[in-house]
Amino acid sequence: MASEVSRLGAQAQNHQPRTQDKRRMAYTSSQRDGKPLDAKTLRRLAQNREAAKKSRLRKKAYVQQLESSRIKLAQLEQDLQRARSQGLFTGRGNAGGNMSTGAAMFDVEYARWLDADYKHMTELRAGLQAHLPDGGLRVIVDDCLRHYDEIFRLKSIAAKSDVFHLITGMWITTAERCFIWMGGFRPSDLLKILKPHLDPMTDQQLMGICSLQQSSLQAEEALSQGLEQLQQAIADTVSSESLDGSANMGNCMGSMAMAMALGQLSNLEGFVRQADNLRQQTLHQLCRILTIRQAARCFLAIGEYYNRLRALSSLWASRPCENMIIEESTGLTTTDLQMIHQPPIQSQFSAF
Repeated sequence: MASEVSRLGAQAQNHQPRTQDKRRMAYTSSQRDGKPLDAKTLRRLAQNREAAKKSRLRKKAYVQQLESSRIKLAQLEQDLQRARSQGLFTGRGNAGGNMSTGAAMFDVEYARWLDADYKHMTELRAGLQAHLPDGGLRVIVDDCLRHYDEIFRLKSIAAKSDVFHLITGMWITTAERCFIWMGGFRPSDLLKILKPHLDPMTDQQLMGICSLQQSSLQAEEALSQGLEQLQQAIADTVSSESLDGSANMGNCMGSMAMAMALGQLSNLEGFVRQADNLRQQTLHQLCRILTIRQAARCFLAIGEYYNRLRALSSLWASRPCENMIIEESTGLTTTDLQMIHQPPIQSQFSAF
């Protein structure tokens, strides 16, 4: 009993200072200069404390965001350096031979996209060979479609910073560049490539594919005509400098022409965007027409086709120099040698 009383007394002694501290804090917060604070002031102090807390949290989040951005930038620089060392691209972004920052960043992102594309093709091939149910195959096909949506998004960003890099095909291999149209593939040509891989098709599907190909051709012709008109307008603007005026007048007219030409060049971004929109819509419409297994074969055929073009580019770059030596010694051009040694090609896509 005595031990219990002593224990309770000790607890009371320990509790008393804490109670006094709380009362002292309450007294301090409710008085200033010996005067009690009214409710409005107390409310304002509470709001200030809350604002200070939120400010600290925002500052902490901002510091974390800066650190995250720094890490991403360092990673991007490493990827860029690695891509350059592997010869994925060289500086060809402008007349000085230096690639623009936007173009370099796009090339790094495109290299990552190609890595992911290889994984998607592997999954598609494995799914088709394993005869996955339609539900499991649809997941893979939907991922492939989103994967292509991602490259169109990346190109849209790159077009704002360096549209010439996209429209001239400096981000793809040499063989791919032979078939480039406004920074990408022609939807109508792609449909020609895919048709043999989609059989058997129902009559309704065949009509849908033909209709899609016809609408793609019409849109392509409209865009091509618009681009030709823009090119002609730029050429006329650049050549519009006065040749019979004074030197000062000529300089003035030349400056005005260059300013107008710059404004006209900015329209190139719009053409690349419209062309990419057409490509994206074609892929989405194609998936709506086809069954899930046909769509899977479709994406696999696209991936195989461009893999072959990239392999062809590598073979071309690593070809032996014997042909060039023969050309120099005989005076024959590459075209002459092709006419002698190769049969005529019936179709540009016949080998696929």
